[in-house]
Amino acid sequence: MPRLRHLLTLLSLSMAATLAQAEDWPAPIKQIEAKGAKILGKFDAPSGLTGYAAQYQNRGMALYLSADGKSVLAGTLYDAQGNDLSSAPLEQLVYAPMAKEVWAKMEKSSWIQDGDTNAPRTVYLFSDPNCPYCNMFWEQARPWVKAGKVQLRHIMVGIIRQDSPGKSAALLASPDPQKALQEHEAAGKGSKLQALDKIPAAIEAKLEANMKLMDELELSATPAIFYLDDKGGLQQQQGAPSPDKLVKILGPK
Repeated sequence: MPRLRHLLTLLSLSMAATLAQAEDWPAPIKQIEAKGAKILGKFDAPSGLTGYAAQYQNRGMALYLSADGKSVLAGTLYDAQGNDLSSAPLEQLVYAPMAKEVWAKMEKSSWIQDGDTNAPRTVYLFSDPNCPYCNMFWEQARPWVKAGKVQLRHIMVGIIRQDSPGKSAALLASPDPQKALQEHEAAGKGSKLQALDKIPAAIEAKLEANMKLMDELELSATPAIFYLDDKGGLQQQQGAPSPDKLVKILGPK
């Protein structure tokens, strides 16, 4: 799973990509790029080194070019006091743009609104209609949702049972998806939600896009919850959260 933190940043993904395309990287850096890494920019480093921020398999990687430009080191650089000199550049050049991109993709996905559209806090979760832990989180979040403090956005997928895609499709195809989701979750194990036998093409496309996004984020279970912390950083919670984590996700009551 990507380390996604600090959404707000001075450097956007598009700026980083433009920088990467504009630079003619030194030969050792080009060799790393040829192995599949995406070079997003360079940064200052001590001891005659030049730092480069790379993204490889959805993770950040710090590269350090030697003073003579002939060799490159990959890893974390520390100073004499034990301070990590690699995390801040990677945060700015790799993780923050990745987080911004992920949040934008979730905004464009097919989700069902749960709560006040004007709520100050938004939380996304990948949700399966047959997922008991999704239902548990729905119950946990009721005080915040009913108070108008949080809106949940359920990105519907179908992975748990054979009828999960059909049930997600039924919710998305409902004349009032928000009401249908409310009734389904409130009923718990007694839900009468029926899976669609034949999923309309438009709904099928929405479910496939949601599943593709889930795969891109290397998620394998529901609920997968995404939220912004107090510093604007994108954070993830897998599964129904414990009480202490619940406050971090939803904020104070």
